[in-house]
Amino acid sequence: MVTPAAHRQAAAHLQSTYEMSERRACRVLGVHRTSVRYQAIKAPDTELRERLRSLAQERRRFGYRRLHVRRSG
Repeated sequence: MVTPAAHRQAAAHLQSTYEMSERRACRVLGVHRTSVRYQAIKAPDTELRERLRSLAQERRRFGYRRLHVRRSG
């Protein structure tokens, strides 16, 4: 099983190395063009992640199950 990121890399490699179109590269790889074009829009929560890591180091017994973000609403 290959990840979508690997598919994107493979398609980009085919396009740059063989001057292949995106459509043809996807057809050769057997991948949908939408998965190659996908770009995540979720903003990285770096500050939150760093805080969770520091809490995990501080309170080792909690583990990841007890350290989570509570969302209201």
